[in-house]
Amino acid sequence: MINSGILNPQMLSLLARVRHTNALVIADRGFPFWPQIETVDISLVDGVPTVLQVLAAVRANHNFTQAYMAREFQKNNTTAAREKFTKGLERISTTFEPHVEFKKRVPGAIGLIRTGDTIQYANLILISG
Repeated sequence: MINSGILNPQMLSLLARVRHTNALVIADRGFPFWPQIETVDISLVDGVPTVLQVLAAVRANHNFTQAYMAREFQKNNTTAAREKFTKGLERISTTFEPHVEFKKRVPGAIGLIRTGDTIQYANLILISG
């Protein structure tokens, strides 16, 4: 029995398949469903868990070197929210691009983890190093 770290078996299975240069999406509660990629939905209620909580959990055992986010995240959120994401993505090069371009990257991901996050455009595409 696993006693620490990520406990969700679907999430563990997905994360075990992330290899060098693979992409993983961590998305908020409103992100669209993508039938062509595996989705692990761990949303419970509004705000639980958050994208940043999931990011912290997956970073414990993965080396992500690049992240993509929608430029709209910067425009639609408070300074405090932006600072929390900057801290959560520390040492990961982050590119902000139009949301429509961001979504074009999603089908190339290994999988998507859907959270209960309610922050607008709080979606990440992480690239494994």
